[in-house]
Amino acid sequence: MKIITLLTDFGTKDPYAGVMKGVILSINPDATIVDITHEVDPQDIREGAFIIEEYYRYFPEGTIHLCVVDPTVGSARRPLIVTKDSHFFVGPDNGLFTLLYRGDCEAYVIENPDFILREISATFHGRDIFAPAAAHLSTGFHPSAFGRMVHDAARFADIFPVIEGNRLAGEVVRFDRFGNAITNIHIDILERFVQDRPFTVSISGMSFTSIHKSYYENDYTCLIGSSGYLEFGYYMGNLREKKGVVKGKAVTVIPA
Repeated sequence: MKIITLLTDFGTKDPYAGVMKGVILSINPDATIVDITHEVDPQDIREGAFIIEEYYRYFPEGTIHLCVVDPTVGSARRPLIVTKDSHFFVGPDNGLFTLLYRGDCEAYVIENPDFILREISATFHGRDIFAPAAAHLSTGFHPSAFGRMVHDAARFADIFPVIEGNRLAGEVVRFDRFGNAITNIHIDILERFVQDRPFTVSISGMSFTSIHKSYYENDYTCLIGSSGYLEFGYYMGNLREKKGVVKGKAVTVIPA
């Protein structure tokens, strides 16, 4: 049996996620399907990229991660299988797997018609290409059976924080259910930048000179969340609503 995880922006109102599961089970009835989330903000590829990086390592090696956030479905963008750390990722070549391309990985185009549905809709490649490819992959095929290896997979050039003079500049990339604002500044980058020096973190008129351990320590908190990224919260409330923080909001770290 193989585990197949699902991450999409489909939501649960429509049958799309369920249809993909039906396609998978029609090909491999023994597959174990795990829903990660279907609530990625619609068309937000960057948000999907950060969630993928956060969750995949907690699954066993050999797990197949079916990821569909695909605003250009039906275009010339390629369908891919990406391998990383003995995990397999199936989805569109639109930058969704950007954070996986650090370190050793391989990418293969899904182009073998034996592994996709006969009728291909221009608007639902999750059903017609990605789900069947993931299902066939779970039966033991190597990614090279699906198509040629490629070395020019699409990736976001601006997904990482940057150092501008004496400051580290990042941004809010997503919110969790509680309204906590999660940034693209990873703890590793933060520690290398500040090098044990005093520092100030600023966002939306708020400034912090220390990192909290958890959400209860103050009304407004600045901490390293479970994902390993710098985030901001409002205790017993919703920071997104309280402060009007939006995706893309600038976050700066300046050493004293």
